[in-house]
Amino acid sequence: MKMIGSDYVLEAHNIFHTTEVDGGGCFNGAGNSALVLKGVNLTVHSGEVMAILGSKGSGKRALLDVIARRADGATRGQVLLNGSPLSKALFQQRCGYVTQSCTFVPGLTVAQTLHYTPTILGGYLKSSKVRQVLADLALSQVAHKRVEYLNISEARRLAIGIQLVRDPVMLLLDEPTQGLDPLSAYLLISILSNTAKKTGCGILLSLEKPRSDVFPFLDRALFLCLGGVVYSGGTRAMLEYFHAIGFPCPQLENPLMYYLCLSTVDRRSRDRFLESSQQIEALVERFSRETPISDAPLNNMGSGKVPLAYGKPGELKVWIMLYLKLLASTFSCGVVGMKTLFLRLLLLPISMAILWAFYTNLTDDASGFFTRNGMILNILGLSYGCGILTTIILFPIWRKKLSQDTPEGLYTGTTLLLAYNSVSIPFSAVSSVLASCVIYPLLLDSKFNNGTVFAYLFVALWSSYVLAEQMTISFLLVVKVPFNAAIAVTYVLVISIALASGTVRSFKGLQPWLQDNTKGTHTRYASSLLHSIAFQTRKLNCTPTASVICPKPTDFMHERLGLPDPDETIDVAASCAFAVGLAAFNMLLYLFPMPRCVRQKFKD
Repeated sequence: MKMIGSDYVLEAHNIFHTTEVDGGGCFNGAGNSALVLKGVNLTVHSGEVMAILGSKGSGKRALLDVIARRADGATRGQVLLNGSPLSKALFQQRCGYVTQSCTFVPGLTVAQTLHYTPTILGGYLKSSKVRQVLADLALSQVAHKRVEYLNISEARRLAIGIQLVRDPVMLLLDEPTQGLDPLSAYLLISILSNTAKKTGCGILLSLEKPRSDVFPFLDRALFLCLGGVVYSGGTRAMLEYFHAIGFPCPQLENPLMYYLCLSTVDRRSRDRFLESSQQIEALVERFSRETPISDAPLNNMGSGKVPLAYGKPGELKVWIMLYLKLLASTFSCGVVGMKTLFLRLLLLPISMAILWAFYTNLTDDASGFFTRNGMILNILGLSYGCGILTTIILFPIWRKKLSQDTPEGLYTGTTLLLAYNSVSIPFSAVSSVLASCVIYPLLLDSKFNNGTVFAYLFVALWSSYVLAEQMTISFLLVVKVPFNAAIAVTYVLVISIALASGTVRSFKGLQPWLQDNTKGTHTRYASSLLHSIAFQTRKLNCTPTASVICPKPTDFMHERLGLPDPDETIDVAASCAFAVGLAAFNMLLYLFPMPRCVRQKFKD
């Protein structure tokens, strides 16, 4: 196992940070801003564990975000790694950050989740690293357990393992013991301490309710209250410092909790609030006065001379890891894998098979023509609907992963969509072929075998499915709730079907400006292909009588679509262009950084 050198020092000097605390949303302008960090200083060496302690609202997460270069708002001060400014790119290459919310891809095992984490290592070295991390985090016994069945302690350790497998020189953790029982919390802190000593990785974690049994594992502590520093330094020196200023810790008290209470504003009454606020303000001023910290770095190696760590993998390697992760999740032996395969392969064919219950024994008279017209409406609606349903079930987990992995600089949204579409589009093509085989005899005489007509049917189904899928992906970029995204996409497509398909309203019944606008919709061309298949590529069997009217296909299509003889080549090209074009547009759309309001929406 690679060992990190002992010469890493993370320093924060005189950190002030202002952030927006009352945002009104994307369209309501800027909210109120507040100073959440006030002159914070800290130092962490390789192999040390430092705890940031404070009550809720004290600035713990803000400090971690500032160090990780993820904080929104204005920041003053310096964050240095071995004397070099810790930029966002440098943090992403050399450090790791474990947030409270960590999403795993369902269907994967613990070992697979670590193995498919993008690193520059590969082959035997990657496998050895994964085995070592599993052993260090006490996860070897659950290595082949699927992530959706992990308990909270195992899931928290796996989230840490995802960062450790990249071999960071500094690891930040946002309240890793939150929600854990005392034994699990003790196990986690002891594991982190052992990892720090064994690998030389510096660890900086936040704690809100520290227990006494974790005190021996902490080398340094930082007490925050309303953004101010009450104490920052070694845990042994902490006892001496507070004793010297008149606040000795009683023998039977937990030092961490005792001084945390000392650093917390008492809000039980107005008098206590004022008294505790004044006391904390005095403690902050006294620590700042008695322990001045120089702005000079402790380990000035010169700009850019940070020792080499594993770093970041290339885009191609990241794409391969995402692609393999998607395949592993799809073909996993479990409920998740079966559900994914059903949605990707069988949902569309089964939906088309349902139409057999309603559209058998169709005639070629006027009534039969309108019935076939209604069948085309259902074919389009089901194709769109299957694309929407599959996407809102399968894609949101990847959208959430993207929001968590993007700040780490692992990959962009474009890389994710390239991998996702590389899996989704072939599956949708196979599913559309199966669906075409199901619906072909219903549209045409089963004795009529024509490969070109079958290809037209395939293009109509596949392009409709992919268009709905990609449109849903577009909405899921900014809409967090999948159901809301599905409603929005359905609304758009229902309008498109009603106006452009020629099934709900005839082309001649539209206003001229609407007739022109339908040319800019996918539905017009897919519907034209289906109408051509249903009315022009087979021999009609209709004998006119006094009670039976046999309409001409050209007249019927001219009224419904405005074209007596559609050009199938144009329809095929336009249908595919809409689907593929929207997929390409999404890759461009997912490349742009999202506004703060959207990032906050997906953050928690």
